[in-house]
Amino acid sequence: MAHDRSEIGPVAPPELLAPAGSPEALRAAVAAGADAVYLAGRRFGARHYAANFSDDELRSAVDYAHLHGVRVYVTVNTLVSDAELPDVIRYLLWLYEIGADAILVQDTGVAALAREVVPALTLHASTQMTIHNREGASWAARKGFSRVVPARELSLLEIEDIAGVPGIGVEVFAHGALCYGYSGQCLLSSVIGGRSGNRGMCAQPCRKPYRLVTAGKDEYGRPRDLQTLPIEGRYLLSTRDLAVYPRLDRIVRSPVVSLKIEGRMRSAEYVATVVSIYRRAIDAITAGEAWSPSREDMRDLMLAFNREFTEGYILGASDIMARDRPGNRGILLGTVVGYDPRREEATVRLSGEIVPRSGDGLAFCAEDPDRDVGAVVHGTPAVRRGTVRVGLPLPVGRDTKVYLTKSADLEERAKRIMESSLPQLPIDLVVTWEDGTPCFLGTLAGKPLQVTYRADIEMEPARSRPLTPEEIAEQFSRTGGTPFVIRRLDLRYPGGLFAPPGVLNRIRRAFLERVEEAVVAAHRPEPDAVLAARERADAVIAGMLPKKRITGRLPSVSVYTDTLEGVGAAIRGGARTIYFEPVEQGGCIEEAAALCRAGGTDLVWKWPSITRRTFLDAAAPLLPSLYDAGIRRVMVSGVGAACAMREAEPRMHLYGAAGLNVWNHRTTQELAPLFLRCTLSPELPAADLARLTEMAGDSPALEVLVQGNTEAMVTEDRLAAVPGDRFMGLQDRHNRIFPLRCDSESRVYIANAVETCLIDHLPRIIGMGIDAVAIDARGRGPRYTEEMVRLYRAGVEAAGRGDRKALDNLKEEVKERALGGITGGHFVRGLSE
Repeated sequence: MAHDRSEIGPVAPPELLAPAGSPEALRAAVAAGADAVYLAGRRFGARHYAANFSDDELRSAVDYAHLHGVRVYVTVNTLVSDAELPDVIRYLLWLYEIGADAILVQDTGVAALAREVVPALTLHASTQMTIHNREGASWAARKGFSRVVPARELSLLEIEDIAGVPGIGVEVFAHGALCYGYSGQCLLSSVIGGRSGNRGMCAQPCRKPYRLVTAGKDEYGRPRDLQTLPIEGRYLLSTRDLAVYPRLDRIVRSPVVSLKIEGRMRSAEYVATVVSIYRRAIDAITAGEAWSPSREDMRDLMLAFNREFTEGYILGASDIMARDRPGNRGILLGTVVGYDPRREEATVRLSGEIVPRSGDGLAFCAEDPDRDVGAVVHGTPAVRRGTVRVGLPLPVGRDTKVYLTKSADLEERAKRIMESSLPQLPIDLVVTWEDGTPCFLGTLAGKPLQVTYRADIEMEPARSRPLTPEEIAEQFSRTGGTPFVIRRLDLRYPGGLFAPPGVLNRIRRAFLERVEEAVVAAHRPEPDAVLAARERADAVIAGMLPKKRITGRLPSVSVYTDTLEGVGAAIRGGARTIYFEPVEQGGCIEEAAALCRAGGTDLVWKWPSITRRTFLDAAAPLLPSLYDAGIRRVMVSGVGAACAMREAEPRMHLYGAAGLNVWNHRTTQELAPLFLRCTLSPELPAADLARLTEMAGDSPALEVLVQGNTEAMVTEDRLAAVPGDRFMGLQDRHNRIFPLRCDSESRVYIANAVETCLIDHLPRIIGMGIDAVAIDARGRGPRYTEEMVRLYRAGVEAAGRGDRKALDNLKEEVKERALGGITGGHFVRGLSE
């Protein structure tokens, strides 16, 4: 159900959530007016390359934020292997002890452990969980999450629908970098160089140049006669930066509870600038003022950092991409009209009111971004007839565009924000005297927290001039250098007493120290609660013992295909299970089922990786009649789709695809009530796979992807239509070709340039007790499908009898049919850490 809060007048303000990638950025966020910050320690955070916080820094950061009335959310939003689970449990316990207000989580198993060990620790579902429908949010609420950060690809209407789920708040990104693909579903950095975005180590391959290529297909679906397609720009996957500021009032008046600024890799000055602008705007909108976006504020946002701005999917923008260059644009300053090589100076004709000053950074942008030239302005240049001269050691051509990418003025203003008075907690203070001893009772305004303090000295009767109430009030009201301000002072002074000013100052400082201790303690759990949590943690860790799993049995062979011809080929090859994902929504399901019944093969209707409202509303009503017709298995990539399917047809058997990101046995336990079989993450190294299977028990059944070009990204960017009879791909600087395909909703998928091949590792896989091995033959044609299924069936039999030579021969046959060569992938080489 959509919500309407568009009426004019005051509204409840959403939380302004700021990034804090370093202690300096934390101070900037607090000074600029953030209601909450999100940050990470040095472990289990999705921004491995940010400065982040050591344990001591993190504890201090939490206390610092709380003393200034700011909440702290700690990111624990990476996928975690079984070997790491004991450490993540101890980390969660420690975060609970130091008073973190919430944790952001991606891993389903980690969330389950948090509920079990520290149930009082608030859970937020990271955008890495790829929640993109109402059913996914409902599942999160049932699993103990109080907030979800939906996929950034959703419209505001879809977000408002999710916000209608009882017991769940919705947090959205308002400003900063956008990912090209759905967060949590992107393996592109991982498959290219082993640096996984799901482990906080994304190398940003989407900011690299690519060519869009097309070709005919050979009998194995491989490209032949490659051609480059004309498309504007070289950086085909590079997105603009999000900035909802021009229409911020529309989002503030929606049911969203938190507006998030992206940028844990950004500087403290960036944080101060962006947060302060959004703070002022939110305050004006929620106060009911006639707010409109400020031209000056928009300029400052651009100067802080931009790759060109877009209002994003959330506001229905179509200008998401910036394919011409991947870096900071700043603001256009002017155009080069001449270059003096002797003086090493460029003459720039200014295009607007901005004049460069000493300390500014400039970018001279050529058509080829690799040839851009940067410069720092030394000394403020004089303006002559609309032009300025700027020192530049390298020659640049006439008509080169010049951008202001770093503003010394903006940085100075940002520093003033950072050095300004920090938010202070107001105290209502009552001071009484007992036998000449000052007794303090302080109440933190708006908080159920009272602090009492009895001074350790008695004020003596005055011999000549007693202190007046005004003099005492002046001393006790001073709070400079502390996180507090005395809002109201009720001084019940009996009169006639005296103490030196230094004594009164010491009393006041002692009281404020007591208040500081009380504020910090109020955000931390009681010792008994910590002890109980520690006992639960020890018990859970001690209980992580291998389960009895049947090993040595031969796995069945499954195959993914997207055509009826592929279904027939898989049956002829001897596949036990076929995951059928027709290119047209629901197309040919009955025909495929008839073929599988005749061939004695299990058919599973494979749903797209992303199942937004339009798909679910179309597909879910079909399920009861399909079940009655004998089509009784569906594969999904998300818990939202699983719940929607279960609600529409409870009898249907559910299979889990790789998009579920199954990295540990606790995740399999959480998914077991929903799924008959789950595909394990293709990012898992062999040792982690072995430990997972050892710990998982027999339910659900477990499957491993052993062959095919691994699905590396799914995106809403309609880069190109992919006709079934043509090959489409992206070619990088190293001439690697990444295949493209489309699903039934024209969503684009990018696959790895090299095929995974684990046929020679089948003995180890069988030894783990894996129930099924899968081949991804989508887009590869019937011959590839049939022959690859035959090869893997032979491989399973050879592995079962220990025939190493046969496996080596089969590997060579696989290699002859592969697209882009073969790799053992993460199973063999693991991930970069």
